[in-house]
Amino acid sequence: GELLQDPAAERRELTAIYVTRGLQPELARQVAEQLMTHDALGAHARDELGISETMSARPVQAALASAASFAVGAALPLAVTALVPSQSLIPSVAGTSLAFLAVLGFISARAGGASVLTGAWRVTFWGALAMAITAAAGTLFGAVA
Repeated sequence: GELLQDPAAERRELTAIYVTRGLQPELARQVAEQLMTHDALGAHARDELGISETMSARPVQAALASAASFAVGAALPLAVTALVPSQSLIPSVAGTSLAFLAVLGFISARAGGASVLTGAWRVTFWGALAMAITAAAGTLFGAVA
């Protein structure tokens, strides 16, 4: 779009970006010109929008990380069922599951650079809501207790 309609303006925009990064204006203009000649779209995606190969999706890595997190997320409540007496099983699993969700929300927020308190609260809140809806559906439709 803009690269085809007004390449001079886009070159000036890249030049300004390189000047703010510390290049002398003439060198910044030369760098912008050469990069746009080589790969204009790539130069703008990387330097104007911040999109690079290191930020691109890695589907296999994402799938493995997701599988591992689901396995850990399922193993923790299962471990509680093995350790807690049957008469207090439901409140113990619900309480520890919420605590585990808070910890996992904290970890994921920290890894993502977000607010850890907000991340922990958000995951815990939605987990509690999902538990409440599940319990309500079970009660409404006659789950075996």
